[in-house]
Amino acid sequence: MTATPGSAGESAFEQALGRYQRGEATAEVLEDFRAITQQEPRLSAGWTCLAWLELLDDQPLQALRSARVAVKLSPQDPQARINLSLAMLETNAKGVREHIELVQRMRLMAPELAAELDNSIADGLLRKPGWKALEKVKAWLTV
Repeated sequence: MTATPGSAGESAFEQALGRYQRGEATAEVLEDFRAITQQEPRLSAGWTCLAWLELLDDQPLQALRSARVAVKLSPQDPQARINLSLAMLETNAKGVREHIELVQRMRLMAPELAAELDNSIADGLLRKPGWKALEKVKAWLTV
């Protein structure tokens, strides 16, 4: 993040993301992202973050809805597709494979993207140890 916390030009999204990155409790940041998606319903990154936080907070049905919106707004966002895959696994929904295969192709075409996704997965497993769905997705993506 380029802006410093609380700087005049920092958006609500950047502030909330910064709080998450500094390790603030998921439940506290979750409410910020709910407000962000209400205020800016076309901001795909807001929906992607909201879905991730809902998954971390054991709210898979809400995460499924949020992740679907994120993917609809930004179909080429691999993190949105990972979140959707996780929510689908958590709710036993069908169709996970197509999202995982698309992310696998994206990872091959953009190695820097693969590193970002790996960091995100590591963060998820650190914040929610033993997260079975994320462990599955990690195994599928690192084949």
